[in-house]
Amino acid sequence: MSEPVAPPPKIVLVRPQLGENIGKAARAMLNFGLTDMAIVAPRDGWPNPDAFPAASGADSVLENAEVCESVAQAVAGCSHVYATTVRKRGLDKPVLTPAETAANIRQLPAPSAILFGPERSGLDADDVALAGTIVTVPVNPDFSSLNLAQAVVLIAYEWSKGAGLAIPTEKELLPPAPQAELDALIAHLEAALEPTGYFFPPDRTPTTKRNLRTMLTKPGWTSPDVQALRGIVAALEKKR
Repeated sequence: MSEPVAPPPKIVLVRPQLGENIGKAARAMLNFGLTDMAIVAPRDGWPNPDAFPAASGADSVLENAEVCESVAQAVAGCSHVYATTVRKRGLDKPVLTPAETAANIRQLPAPSAILFGPERSGLDADDVALAGTIVTVPVNPDFSSLNLAQAVVLIAYEWSKGAGLAIPTEKELLPPAPQAELDALIAHLEAALEPTGYFFPPDRTPTTKRNLRTMLTKPGWTSPDVQALRGIVAALEKKR
């Protein structure tokens, strides 16, 4: 019997002040595979015209966002609630880092929610009281203030590590060049080097050629690599 798969956490923005920050938070979420957003009592109402430009294409997150009057309403369907805050605020609750939080959520089959407070003041004590766990980012104690979108990025990134997302910049590796192409390259290079006096003294020629072959047959050469080097050799021959 297969293990239950943890659903992605809901990102709950509590009383956010700027539409731009809501949009940036949506962008951060979609970057790392999260799409479930709830917005609790946004200061400037909803929808906010500043949110969508800041989302840079993450419109689907904003269009499907759940707008709630209270935190309790936003997390009503969640079995596990995490509150992001710099300090424990006198509450006796477990405290986790973002990495520990992501690992913890991935082990839970029931829905989870992560609370993020308003930009100016963060979550208040009543908000934190609704959570079972506190999430604290290790930051410089002399400058611990994080932008709302920055905080969402940190949590979403840690979640993405176990979500199996593709690496956008990763390219499919080309196969190694066939041996015949390497042999032709080596022969070409030896022929180009011969009249330059590179293979000197004569009694060292077999060793020099063997070392050259060893270098050029190391794993990893692809056909474009070989063609590029042969082009260099051809250019040197033409110049000479």
